[in-house]
Amino acid sequence: MSRKPAVRKEMQKVCRRFDRWRKTRVGRSPIPERLWRAAVESANEHGICRTAQVLHLDYYKLRRLVGSAGGTEQASPRGTDRSPFVELAASPVATGTLDCSIELEGPRGRLRVQWRGSTSPDLAGLSRCLWEAA
Repeated sequence: MSRKPAVRKEMQKVCRRFDRWRKTRVGRSPIPERLWRAAVESANEHGICRTAQVLHLDYYKLRRLVGSAGGTEQASPRGTDRSPFVELAASPVATGTLDCSIELEGPRGRLRVQWRGSTSPDLAGLSRCLWEAA
């Protein structure tokens, strides 16, 4: 059983353009620039993963083209926010001690922070060390 993902009307137009081109192309000719531009526009609106899946394109090439075009992926899977910044705000502890554990993972490795007490460590400094280049 073949399951095709639900596609919005704007992306259906681009999909039909790709289908027409695939039916008329000669041999293994490369995808024309005008179709790649349409795919990049669609990726900016609907997300890179979704566009690559629906248009049957190489995800990594499409991602590279979106990045070089200065676009940003607007749609994100499952409605999640893809913000690279996450703010951690500590709420005041009424009584007792603070018992917490946080795991951070970045290009330079993984860091697990555990602490007990009434004060928290400098999470911003720790995470900056993890993500900044050596």
